[in-house]
Amino acid sequence: MSKRDLKKYLNELSKEQLEEQIIELYEKFSPVKVYYDFVFNPKEDKLLQECKVKISHEYFPIKKPNAKWRPKAKMRRSVAQKYIKHFILLGVDPFVIADIMLYNIEIAQTYSSQNHIKQELFYKSMFNSFEQAVNFSISNGILSDFKERIIAIEKQTLQQKWKNKYDFEAILDKIDL
Repeated sequence: MSKRDLKKYLNELSKEQLEEQIIELYEKFSPVKVYYDFVFNPKEDKLLQECKVKISHEYFPIKKPNAKWRPKAKMRRSVAQKYIKHFILLGVDPFVIADIMLYNIEIAQTYSSQNHIKQELFYKSMFNSFEQAVNFSISNGILSDFKERIIAIEKQTLQQKWKNKYDFEAILDKIDL
């Protein structure tokens, strides 16, 4: 069904029929419920904090009480990417999304400053995240608001001698920060 056909169909329904369909969608489909819950009660600060906690646990997992061992860091970029995609779909404020994008890289850099990382994929993944964050900030006109954090991330790659540190530098050279 095309968008035009959908509009035509919806125009033929009465207000009560429309309400019934929306309530049915809300009850049947979890994404619709999540969307309406966010629209009517957008607790962006709470979402942001929950997201940051989940991302930080990827690098610094919490030892469970009475456990004899500490869980190993998983360092999955996909956790942050899932949140970013979800926030974009919900229409969360671009400042919050950019904050999460940069936080993901910053927490990874904190981890890498304390632990030697052998996986080449980690560095490539963090570069992709950095490039995505910079492009997102530019496209939403908020680059100047995150300038200091972006520069700090690039400086950390140099300080920690990341294998792809010059790729980070090249991004900043392109945008003339």
